[in-house]
Amino acid sequence: MESRSTKVQDSPLRGIDWFTVIIYVMLVTAGAVSIYAASYDFDNASIFDFNEFSGKQLRWIGLSFVLGLALLLVDARMYETYAYPIYTGVMLLLLLTIFIAPDIKGSHSWIVLGPVSIQPAEFAKFATALGLAKLFSGYNFNLNARASNYVKALSIIFLPVILILAQNETGSALVYLGLFFVLYREGMSGLVLLSAILAVAIFVISVKFTETTVMGMPAGQFTVYVLVMVTMVAMLALYSKTSITARNTALGFAGSGLAVWISELFGIEIPGNYYFMCIIGAACVYCMVEALRYRTPRILAAVAAAIIAIGFMFSVSYVFTSVLKPHQQMRIKVALGIEDDILKAGYNVNQSKIAIGSGGFSGKGFLKGTQTKLKYVPEQHTDFIFCTIGEEQGFIGTTLTMMLFVILILRVIVIAERQPTTFGRVFAYCAASYFIVHFCINIGMVIGLCPVIGIPLPFFSYGGSSLWGFTLLLFIMLRIDASRRHHH
Repeated sequence: MESRSTKVQDSPLRGIDWFTVIIYVMLVTAGAVSIYAASYDFDNASIFDFNEFSGKQLRWIGLSFVLGLALLLVDARMYETYAYPIYTGVMLLLLLTIFIAPDIKGSHSWIVLGPVSIQPAEFAKFATALGLAKLFSGYNFNLNARASNYVKALSIIFLPVILILAQNETGSALVYLGLFFVLYREGMSGLVLLSAILAVAIFVISVKFTETTVMGMPAGQFTVYVLVMVTMVAMLALYSKTSITARNTALGFAGSGLAVWISELFGIEIPGNYYFMCIIGAACVYCMVEALRYRTPRILAAVAAAIIAIGFMFSVSYVFTSVLKPHQQMRIKVALGIEDDILKAGYNVNQSKIAIGSGGFSGKGFLKGTQTKLKYVPEQHTDFIFCTIGEEQGFIGTTLTMMLFVILILRVIVIAERQPTTFGRVFAYCAASYFIVHFCINIGMVIGLCPVIGIPLPFFSYGGSSLWGFTLLLFIMLRIDASRRHHH
């Protein structure tokens, strides 16, 4: 007969990281209170009124607690066993959504089931994490072993991106790009991350600095050329066997800069684009010769980076003017400070910043925020929920909220690193990546640092799909983590 102690030891709830559960409960509770504050309109409605946003969210929270408990009771091995079927099923649901979802504000991303609407894109996050974790946990799978492994990993990531973009839901699609951090953790070269960072920098610089000119070209292009030269020298210093290649290239660039300065003193006008193309082109030829001379093909990475960066710079203008839609262009211009359209594209952000700024250090007090109570901030119970916290709880409230998120993210990373299996580690890092992207972009939107792309704040923004999506991520991770003791 099995002893009582053995039953307790085999309990699925044994080994659960309750600290993370407590953080989760604190976040969803604070979220419900914030939604009540954001939707409160002086009619003294109760927070438990199911006709109000807060009451509806409490109902979703109650169901999410049940969901979380159910996820903890499932055998952890089931998540790995059924990872691909779950991923396939959710991808088919995303595909179906394109055709059956009604047009809501230009987006076909919500499936209406009577009084309830669900957004499959939110559930695709945990399904993609399962799919990616299953791939990496395959027998002897190594991301860098062959190119086909990269193709498999990127296919799992970009399939939901393509399907969500087809629903005209750009913000939700961009979240999946955060999974590149997972690939980096699992062995992807840091050059890929560097390339992504440079691409963003080039796009921002090229778009923002177009009004003033330097050497007959937009200041943005001049800045990108300088950035390319600095990057080339840094990569050469890192990859060349000796410091000679990097030193000579740096001296060549410095000499070209001196030549420009002297020409300016004598009033000689130099066509900037042609000049920099020639200088960087000469540096690339020199690097290729050095790569052959020292038999160091890695030097060619600096050459490739320079060529791709310059090509990307020239493509930015086309992408910005011909690919992005006018409202997307305006949002980016407002976010970058190029235009100040406070009555249209920049209205939400402007009102949000007013609300947060008016909160001061300690805030106006619970239910006493005038900007939010008078509905000056659109979508204040969803994407702009953070401005309610800023107005009513001030700097103290926003700092405590951000600290809770930082603690949660760090805890998820700790959980990821202690996993004995690749499946558990990759899934946990996927969860951490999603939380980081949502947290940074949502708060960046609210304070005007990022374009408004409709990304909710986890556990705070109103909506059952978002809450359930993050609950699935967190509690599947906790269940996998609790089973780690069986692998020792």
